[in-house]
Amino acid sequence: MVLSKHVVITGGSKGLGFAFAEAFAAGGCSLVLCARGEKDLDKAAASLREAYPGITVVTAAFDLGRPEAAKAFGQWVLDKGVPVDILINNAGRFVMGNLFDEPEGSLEDMIGTNLYSAYHVTRTLLPSMMARRSGHIFNICSIASLQAYKYGGSYSVSKFALLGFSKNLREDLKPHGIKVTAVCPGAAYTSSWEGSGVEPGRIMTAADVAQMVFAAASLSPQATVEDIVLRPQLGDL
Repeated sequence: MVLSKHVVITGGSKGLGFAFAEAFAAGGCSLVLCARGEKDLDKAAASLREAYPGITVVTAAFDLGRPEAAKAFGQWVLDKGVPVDILINNAGRFVMGNLFDEPEGSLEDMIGTNLYSAYHVTRTLLPSMMARRSGHIFNICSIASLQAYKYGGSYSVSKFALLGFSKNLREDLKPHGIKVTAVCPGAAYTSSWEGSGVEPGRIMTAADVAQMVFAAASLSPQATVEDIVLRPQLGDL
């Protein structure tokens, strides 16, 4: 299916973010990718341009865990004149631990990256989307947004908060023609799983998650998928 829209993806240089980029590039979409590292962004953009020569890929390096940087990135997109049709808030950070023994500052770190980045980027871009009365926002939450688990710590707290943000945003934007979807995936194999001892076939692929997001973005204007929950066939690890 050819979607031909402008898509902004945070955390877009690797993992799930890059899988989203591939799925929408295959659908003929123009991409804006944001991540912290310029080298990773350059590598991702080069790969996408080679595989999908007809698309436009623009990159921007910002540390979205800092509110001022998240706002600056949103303004950078606006200054580029990009009409944001789809925003995928995927920037995230994970530190394993219990709430009582995780590293000092873990809560602030993960709330900043996993919640505040989505909040500030979205708020900066929303006025232009609301003026057009169209758009679709995907917040990449987690199974950890739905159920506490051992060693989830502040990561789970931040993902619960991101789901709450998504639910409230959905209600706020119903009258403005803008869709909001909370995506709650379980374990999907990316480079972060390498060396973990987990068999790749035991969990999902990143492309599985990306295909579901692309499908939700392809519906008619009068239909909205509010929540996407995906788990490995054998269940969570």
